[in-house]
Amino acid sequence: MSRTRKVYASCAAAAAGLAAAALLIGTAWASGPRTEAVKGKQTPAERHTYYTGGVHNDKGCVPASRCTYPRKAGEPTDPLYPKWWVSSWTMYRVFKDYEQYPPPYASPPTGLTPDDYQVSYGATYYDSTYVPADKDGEGAMMEFYDKQCLPIFPMANNFTCAFVSLGNKAYFLRYADRPPGTPQCCKFSPKNHPPRRDFIEHLPYDAQRSTHLGGSIQAYAREVGPQKILFGYAFWRDPTSDRPMDANAEPYRHPQSFYFSGSPTDPPNAPIVSQNYSNFRDERPDPAATWDQVAQMCPVEPEWCCLFEGDCPDQDAKQK
Repeated sequence: MSRTRKVYASCAAAAAGLAAAALLIGTAWASGPRTEAVKGKQTPAERHTYYTGGVHNDKGCVPASRCTYPRKAGEPTDPLYPKWWVSSWTMYRVFKDYEQYPPPYASPPTGLTPDDYQVSYGATYYDSTYVPADKDGEGAMMEFYDKQCLPIFPMANNFTCAFVSLGNKAYFLRYADRPPGTPQCCKFSPKNHPPRRDFIEHLPYDAQRSTHLGGSIQAYAREVGPQKILFGYAFWRDPTSDRPMDANAEPYRHPQSFYFSGSPTDPPNAPIVSQNYSNFRDERPDPAATWDQVAQMCPVEPEWCCLFEGDCPDQDAKQK
């Protein structure tokens, strides 16, 4: 497996949790036989614990200061997620002219034409107060991708999927339109909690990207390695209220978009992906319509996901 594919795979692993904290790999994915040997000696839990730059776990982030970015003089204060929220979004899988017109993007992306991207839809559900029955961690998050799965894996993504984090554990769900022979549920990671409300501290402020959309946003981004693998997030600069007529509804800075490098392989041909939020609101999700699906779709002990080369060495060996 080439170094480029390994770097993209690791970014994808991180992205799947935030859906993308699609982040930051560094030496965790060195290339060559030595890496394959190390991965083969790891336990399944170790192989499925991914470095995420502090967003979903503390791997590689001890002390915590290794993975945080103190703000410089003149930079805006950090936005904060509401303690729970729900949002729809439009996903743009951009495969042309993304170098000339990089994200963050408006909806639709300014400068691009419909021939430059594919549009699909989904929704995210978040509750920072959730505690799973086994008390392993806290927080719940579900990202639902309708008909077009998150394009971070080196495979076709034309199926419905969801990523669900319940406390520290994360699951990958496929639905009726899933590819033949794939499970409807697999265990993605034992250490992939939802991003904390202050997760943005793990990304540097990007003044140049903050000029996009007429300067109406606060953009945060990091590019990793010579491939410049991108992970970024943007918030609207001005606080607004979800209920303007309610004097007790405190205004806050709403997320505008989540943008990152997808898999450049074809399929899915996703050099750049942007999820642009709409109708973001501080509403508590209904568990029956969201993360209760894990108990409904997964066996008591789900099989491990085999989404990246190295996740399941025995299966990889059979396919060679």
